[in-house]
Amino acid sequence: MSLLSIPFERHRLDNGLKVVLAPDRTIPVVAANLWYGVGSRNEVAGKTGFAHLFEHMMFQGSAHVPKNRHFELIERVGGTLNATTWFDRTNYFETVPSNELELALWLESDRMGWMLPAMTQEKLDNQRDVVKNEKRQRYDNQPYGDWDERLQKLMYPEDHPYRHTVIGSMDDIDASTLDDVGSFFKTFYVPNNAVLTVAGDVDPAAALEQIKRYFGDIEPGAPIPPLPGNPSLDPLIGSTVREHVVADVPLTRVIMAFRIPPYSSPDFAVAEVAGSLLGMGRASRFYKRLVRERRVAKSVVTYVFPLMTGASMMLVWATGYPGCDPTELEAAMSEEIDALADAQQSELDRAITLTETDLVRGLERVAERADLLSMFDLYFDDPGRLNRELDRLRAVSLEQVRSFVGERLAVDNRAILVYEPEAGR
Repeated sequence: MSLLSIPFERHRLDNGLKVVLAPDRTIPVVAANLWYGVGSRNEVAGKTGFAHLFEHMMFQGSAHVPKNRHFELIERVGGTLNATTWFDRTNYFETVPSNELELALWLESDRMGWMLPAMTQEKLDNQRDVVKNEKRQRYDNQPYGDWDERLQKLMYPEDHPYRHTVIGSMDDIDASTLDDVGSFFKTFYVPNNAVLTVAGDVDPAAALEQIKRYFGDIEPGAPIPPLPGNPSLDPLIGSTVREHVVADVPLTRVIMAFRIPPYSSPDFAVAEVAGSLLGMGRASRFYKRLVRERRVAKSVVTYVFPLMTGASMMLVWATGYPGCDPTELEAAMSEEIDALADAQQSELDRAITLTETDLVRGLERVAERADLLSMFDLYFDDPGRLNRELDRLRAVSLEQVRSFVGERLAVDNRAILVYEPEAGR
């Protein structure tokens, strides 16, 4: 029996739209969460950044909703909304009082089915400028802001779909035309490439009828084209690859990344637990040894990316104190990573418990519940996988973690990016 038991029911409309309904009548709010199977990995050379650009364009109005009215209407009823773009997907989501579900469904359906008639050159020009400004603020003029662009080039071959950043090339964005944007929309923003989850205070039968009413007449698109480039790659980088950047940053930072099995692999859970052992919480190895005891770092971060295509990546970084020697910081990090091969059962139990706690706390929010159900349906055609997540984590053994360290975290599978302050800073 699964440790989680989130009730849901699953449907599929005639046009291919997947629907997940997860009732929870204990709170008077409802979350609508729409995932599209399009992210930066679907972008062809010369047209990078389109998925993220389209996230912006989708708030510029549709045939029956004026520009920016989506925000106004949802916020007027006390709701919240946003959207995100990533490597493998784009999602749009609203949380509203339960009596306003129909509003959220109407808004999402109007931009899925009737976005193109409202698209204009003025809106495209405006959002291109917004995206370029976002890149300047978050990447170009932010200390360490270009870390992902640099690291992805170290981690993935030239022809791999994860080689370029989610925000893409500004030259490609500048060169985009209305025809390009329209073609992208008609290819990927179609019901047969989407999952709609409604979670919270909802009557499933009534919600399904509303979904059919608003989404049922939207025409399906053509089959989704295969990923561009070559999604296959070796499980290991094959050596230690590195880049040293002297830049306008306040402190030395060493970032290490490792190729790990994709999110679809059963071994991904081992990577998650290993990442927690290294850097989750103040009792983790990185924090205990590098921050508290040795005091060679003032902060540490670990993150395991749930990526689907070929190989994912595990990330660890440490930020040093003023005057820090990056070679010494890197050596200290490597020492702790190698020592993970001697992890003890008590550490494993703690890491699994922390990871479980993080998941369960997230699921207390209907918005997070809806998001994960959409994700599992889109990625695995199985929203019920959410109820098996704790079982998957608890099945990780100490021997698996020790083997993972030797196989995936060794010097033949490391990408190292070092940031060092300019002289005199």
